[in-house]
This record gives sequence, C-alpha cells and structure tokens, in this order.
Amino acid sequence: MRPHLIRLLACLTACMIFFSARAVASEFTLLVFGDSLSAAYGIEEDKGWVTLLDDRILLEDRPYRVVNGSVSGETSTGGLARLPAMLESYSPDLLILELGGNDGLRGLPINLLKQNLQEMILLARNSGAQVVLTGIQIPPNYGPRYTIPFTELYGELATQMNIALVPFLIEGIPQKPELMQNDGIHPRAEAQFMILDNVWSVLEPMLKNAAEH
Repeated sequence: MRPHLIRLLACLTACMIFFSARAVASEFTLLVFGDSLSAAYGIEEDKGWVTLLDDRILLEDRPYRVVNGSVSGETSTGGLARLPAMLESYSPDLLILELGGNDGLRGLPINLLKQNLQEMILLARNSGAQVVLTGIQIPPNYGPRYTIPFTELYGELATQMNIALVPFLIEGIPQKPELMQNDGIHPRAEAQFMILDNVWSVLEPMLKNAAEH
C-alpha cells in the first residue's frame, strides 16, 4: 500500500475512534444551571470549573455531555423563567442547580429564593432529571439575621426535596484571598479545581459509567 494511503487510513481510523468516544460520552446530558460562579466570570471559559468537569467526565469515559446553561448576574427569578426552555432544549438527565448568590447580594427575600429553587427542582424532576443543589453563602456584612437563614435554606430544601447537596460550592476558597478575584466574590482560575472537587464528591456517585451501557 502506498505511504500516503497508509497515512490517510491511519487518520481516518483516529477520527473514527475520537468521534466514537465523543458519541459514548454524549449518551446522557448534564446541565449546569447557575450564575457567574459557574459561567467562568473574570477568567477564560476553558479554565472554569464546568469545563474542567467536562474534561474529567471525558477522561473517565463517563457517558455524558456537559451543557453550561449559566448566566452571569442571574437571580433565582430569572433562572425560573429561563429553565423550562433549557429543559425542553437539552432534556438533561442530571441538573446541577447553582443559583441564589445574586438574590443574596441584592438582599432579596429569602422566602422568594426558596420558592423559586423549589419550583426549579420540581420542573427538573418532572422533566426526568435528577438534581444536585449547590449551597451558596454571602458575605457576613449582610448581618446574621439574613446570612444565617440564607445559608440554611439550601440544606433545608435538599432535605425537604430529598435531593443531593453540595453544602457550599466554593468551600475552602474565600478564606484564601490569593484565590479570589479583586471583587472578593469570584474565585480565580487557580481555584476552579477546588470547586470541581467540591462538586465531584457529591456528583460522582450519581454518574453512570460507559461500561454499564
């Protein structure tokens, strides 16, 4: 066989293997639905924790594609309005729900946040998706009368709705100023692996393996 034909055959084989792997990885859909903490605010998108999650899932040959439906500045009210179309478009098998931070920073009513999150969880369930809720905390300068019930609502809601919970999405990061951007709210690129680890410890047991299908 001529050398150029051998090279062409090798290239085609490699492409088939690559696209076959991607097809397996796309058997299920994981939708990350959040705000700037999941939208790679202030850093390159490929360094955000959602992209790192996609990379880990592919590396471990998990049969999922990851869709990032996060929007910087999103509140729970905006998320509730946007979620039905996302569920219809992507039909996710798993939904990571990461909202509430902007509600807290704006001092919006905690009962409204809890109601919006509950409705989003029900919408996701009714569409056939499992839900992972990620807890959020806001700066202490908002006062304990607001910050304590705000933090507690995530655990209460997870228990009430019987869903998986990441207690605090950016656990271990705010205590290290060098890992935070200048605004004191958003983690730097160097901290994104820590966010992924916080999520992965809860998410990993829920993921199916390619070998199971």
